[in-house]
Amino acid sequence: MKITGIDHVGIAVPDLEEALAFYDRVFGMKCVHVETNESQGVREAMLQVGDDPAGPRLQLLAPLTPDSPIAKFLGKRGPGIQQIAYAVEDVRATAAALAERGVRTLYPEPRTGTAGSLVNFVHPRDAGGVLVELVEPVSAR
Repeated sequence: MKITGIDHVGIAVPDLEEALAFYDRVFGMKCVHVETNESQGVREAMLQVGDDPAGPRLQLLAPLTPDSPIAKFLGKRGPGIQQIAYAVEDVRATAAALAERGVRTLYPEPRTGTAGSLVNFVHPRDAGGVLVELVEPVSAR
């Protein structure tokens, strides 16, 4: 198992366009990627943080439907930090190593994430109440 860095921090927002305008106006963060992920029920945007285009990103997540996981999160907790995502070299090997340590992942197999990455999530109950995303970027494969 090898974590190579922080990939992004996910922020749940009710309105993606409004959040994009806020982060641009207040923090000068520019959007570098937008996509709709039907399987996860979100419309998402990645914002570059700082000058390094390969550095950690801020991910804004807005619900597509009222019953999506992000909509449920917003209903329970309101807008805010929803997850931290670690870049890993191999998401399957990382999930297997975590399982050996008694840590559960949410999916038996990775799913497609942002920009074609492979992702899985560590169960928050096994990570101190934090939703941890494991991201294997396309460039790692």
